[in-house]
Amino acid sequence: MSQSTDGPGDWGSHGRKVLCYNGREVADTLRRAILLGSLSALFFSSTFVLNRLVTLQGASPFWLASLRYVFTLPLLAAVLMGRGELLQAWRTFWNRPIPWIVWGTVGFGLFYLPITMAARWAPAWLIAGGWQLTIVMGSLVVPYVDRRRVPWRDMWPSLIILAGVGAAEWSSRQTTGWGGAFVLIPILIAAVAYPLGNRKMMQYTRSHLSSFSVYQRTFDMTLGSLPFWCVTMIAGGVQSGWPSGGTVTAAAATALFSGVVATLLFFYATDLARGDIGWLARIEATQSLEIFFTVLVASLLFNQQWPHPSQWIGLLVIMAGMVLHSLRPSAKKSQPTHASAGP
Repeated sequence: MSQSTDGPGDWGSHGRKVLCYNGREVADTLRRAILLGSLSALFFSSTFVLNRLVTLQGASPFWLASLRYVFTLPLLAAVLMGRGELLQAWRTFWNRPIPWIVWGTVGFGLFYLPITMAARWAPAWLIAGGWQLTIVMGSLVVPYVDRRRVPWRDMWPSLIILAGVGAAEWSSRQTTGWGGAFVLIPILIAAVAYPLGNRKMMQYTRSHLSSFSVYQRTFDMTLGSLPFWCVTMIAGGVQSGWPSGGTVTAAAATALFSGVVATLLFFYATDLARGDIGWLARIEATQSLEIFFTVLVASLLFNQQWPHPSQWIGLLVIMAGMVLHSLRPSAKKSQPTHASAGP
């Protein structure tokens, strides 16, 4: 059976499209992919900045977190409608809703509510830095998801990330007090829940569905998390009454910027790589810029606390660990999981 190409490239021995761009095409395509990956990091950083901003103004984290996913759902539905995938996603969910509800609650509910609550106790850049622990935790949940051993030999970049988080937390102890240390608890919960929920549903879709896009998986997990968010909204109503206009606006903005725009930019950037693992590693490494953009936007646009030079050391170590994690040799031997996009 003959195979036709849909762009520059050739078919490998296993029938998988591989890159064979030449000259300027390589440079232009890679430059565009890196730019899109960097832009996605900028939009992902809006989560940390806006959550911190409105939380300091008294917003309820229960309302802030739940409304973000309430607003995300119709936006994702519009994306799927444009791709002609909405009906399949809807039917797939209602065919077996329990897995989507369970792991949507874990992957989105137990991830985003703790991250939002953490904004009360620490500046945005410290939460953005601590959030990178999800890379470490993503490796540690491997035995539970895939029944494989923890890849200890490949985790040396994770030690660098841990050292950077520790350095950032230690250098922040005078400005944040006990809040800086306490904030690690919700961050750790989120860092475990996010990769666990996403990878369980990735495993489920690979096993039970022949063709199901990452956009459909994200939509169905969001739909499955709604019961959790309904309970969360009730808790928010009991705690503080109806949400303020600022809370609603911030939740809508994070839903649009982080939940839709950043996600689409990141996945489009990875699509440009057309399966080339080396390119994919470089694109994923752009997500280290989340920390830089969080500092820049929070400090320059919203006058939030600027890190001290000693605190920058920890943040730069985290960013270096993220880049090394993406570019390590073993990462170039496996296909991407699409589970590394930001919050």
